[in-house]
Amino acid sequence: MSTLKVGLILVFLASSSFAELRAVEESELDDVSGQGGIYLSGDITINENGGPLQNAYFGNCADSSKKCGARIAYQTRENGGWFVMDDIRGRFSFQGLTLRVRHINSGFGGDGAKFDKDVLEIGLPDKVRFDDVRYTYATSSTARPTDPGFQQTNIYSVHMQGDVTMEGNLLVFPTGNP
Repeated sequence: MSTLKVGLILVFLASSSFAELRAVEESELDDVSGQGGIYLSGDITINENGGPLQNAYFGNCADSSKKCGARIAYQTRENGGWFVMDDIRGRFSFQGLTLRVRHINSGFGGDGAKFDKDVLEIGLPDKVRFDDVRYTYATSSTARPTDPGFQQTNIYSVHMQGDVTMEGNLLVFPTGNP
């Protein structure tokens, strides 16, 4: 029986060797219409395992009762304080995010005709699913919690669970002269 299966697979694969590869004339391409762009789907998990296994500040993160999220800290002025996205973790997924270039030459209250350039159009996916996505926005005296003199003030925390319905397009307009 397995010999028969192997034989059928080989016959099927060999049949593709008769496919024709030839040059396509410009006149044939004139009859083809399509749409350029990129269609993206994604399933992204951030810090699924909870960060470092152990350190002096957080303790043992292998403990199932604790989860240590990722941290991004940025400083807007030299010798200034830090803005922090802390405890970043969770999973989100989407299907149908599109990217394409679109020419704007009309609309926008008459400004489109004056603009007359290409923009990046980001087509929002119909639905984004969030699974235990969370982060805390804060200010901090230092970039890392392990630095001496560390103090952090949490401004707000976000926890997202469920689906978000999205519609429409986001247009990114170029600025300056390339």
